Amino acid sequence: MNTKRLLTTAALSLLLVGAVSAQEDERGQLKSWTFIEAQGGVQMTTTQYRKDKLITPTGAFSIGHYFTPAFGLRLHANGGKAKSGFENYRRKYTWKYVTTDLDLLVNMTNLFSKKPNHALNFIVLGGFGLTRAWDNDELKGILAEYPSIQTPFAWKSSRLVHNLRAGLRVETDVTKPVGISLEVNANSLDDRFNSKRNNADDWQWTAMLGVSVRLGKKYAKPAPVALPVVQEIMETKTEDVAPAPVIVEEKKPVVIKEKLHEEVFYNIRESHPAGNEAKMNKISDFMKRNPDSQVTVTGYADKGTGTAKVNMEYSKKRAETFKEEMVKKFDADGNRIATDAKGDTVQPFSENDKNRCVIVDGEGSHTEYK
Repeated sequence: MNTKRLLTTAALSLLLVGAVSAQEDERGQLKSWTFIEAQGGVQMTTTQYRKDKLITPTGAFSIGHYFTPAFGLRLHANGGKAKSGFENYRRKYTWKYVTTDLDLLVNMTNLFSKKPNHALNFIVLGGFGLTRAWDNDELKGILAEYPSIQTPFAWKSSRLVHNLRAGLRVETDVTKPVGISLEVNANSLDDRFNSKRNNADDWQWTAMLGVSVRLGKKYAKPAPVALPVVQEIMETKTEDVAPAPVIVEEKKPVVIKEKLHEEVFYNIRESHPAGNEAKMNKISDFMKRNPDSQVTVTGYADKGTGTAKVNMEYSKKRAETFKEEMVKKFDADGNRIATDAKGDTVQPFSENDKNRCVIVDGEGSHTEYK
């Protein structure tokens, strides 16, 4: 099986396994866990030679810990054989290597999502470590056979060099005890790694399929579930004692009315509400809590900059983009959100820069039993 087919098969396997949806653990949302992982795949160390002739197998083992659903560390070791060569002489040589790295893992899916589990997780990683290379006897033989090769010989028996790493992982649902991952890394090593110097760092690229086991999971306490109160009436069979009557207090419905007012400010020439997720979440909760609520999003622009036409366009875009983000990211009912734009015709604040804003007002009600 060639390398391209191997990587295609690995990617398809990952997607098939990740397609199984997970149910949130009855113990609550997963908050931290330790894992071990074994990986296998291919690597290529770039040099002045045909790239498809430099691909060799590689394997890895790691142990790590996620301190939060989004951030973790791992100690990673991988190794195998690497290839380089001389294009003019059509000669290749191999050597052995092993790399140990300490990597920071950032689960981007958990970082930007409030859901507890996902079929697939996209993880960015970066780290540093040391690489030991040895057994370059094939290169020594080539240099002895072709004295005309003027490549500076970087090391004879072994060499310890630095390794800087950046990569991307796609991993199946982390709430499951076993997972499958596909990982691609770029490793920057000292110029001496491939036994010859060219005054530039050597680059090693790896692509690996892995199987991980998650251990020592810790969970957040699940939200309490309201259960009906059951009163047991113990019947006394004594003729002289009658059972006590059970008095059930009937709760009456009470209509609770609520009002909403939120202000979101923008920088000059800005129309996207990035960084205001907390306020948008608060608005979404208000709408869900009050099913009859109606919300109006009004956009404004400051009179101190721009023209009346430009400011009207900015205020429209701010209001419409705010509504789109509410519907798309916070599952708000778009039919209950109206938009309006005042441009710079209305200045709700005395401070000029604060009038680059969106103001959200709403009213609604819900019923509680007290």
